[in-house]
Amino acid sequence: MTAQPPSKPTSSSGNLLPRDGLAYYYGPIFDAAQSRAAFEALNDEIAWAHDETMMFGKRIITARKVAWYGDQPYLYRYSGNSKTALPWTAALKAIKGEVEAVSGSTYNSCLLNLYADGGQGMGWHSDDEKMLQPDGAIASVSFGAARHFDFRHKQDRTKCRVVLEDGSLLLMTGKTQRYWQHAMPKTKKVTEPRINLTFRTIVD
Repeated sequence: MTAQPPSKPTSSSGNLLPRDGLAYYYGPIFDAAQSRAAFEALNDEIAWAHDETMMFGKRIITARKVAWYGDQPYLYRYSGNSKTALPWTAALKAIKGEVEAVSGSTYNSCLLNLYADGGQGMGWHSDDEKMLQPDGAIASVSFGAARHFDFRHKQDRTKCRVVLEDGSLLLMTGKTQRYWQHAMPKTKKVTEPRINLTFRTIVD
């Protein structure tokens, strides 16, 4: 697959955030055929598994499935979970190359989420774990159903929303994780699955 990298973010509004961070929505960087092929390859080849999280003192198995890949067997801890990165698959490595070309940043790891339908989502959180590069770029790629993606400022609760389309790229960088949370709300209107890839940089 070969995407044509734009020279700058293609979002008509530029930075999605009014302050305290940088978030650029490029729109689809993969066409429909590329996105369909990527979804099928990732759905079949990735070692998907249900995640577990602590909520109100109880361990809960999440409905969505997750996976963790990287350059090395990086240990990733978040929400009470601990995962060791698996080696890149051919499809993941190809997608990573395209994302790096478009975003202008490099990444050494990727957290993947598989949502069966709109009944599965993600609550408010920040990608600010200590093992991640401080203020580093996080590239979010979506394949499958389009979903709403929300930002919320940690102090005054200002909110912003963007629709993540099939084959699209959202880049979060700068102080975004320090000052903003993000979430993907559940919805009954979406009946199709979605795969999300968040490329990151682990600091050794």
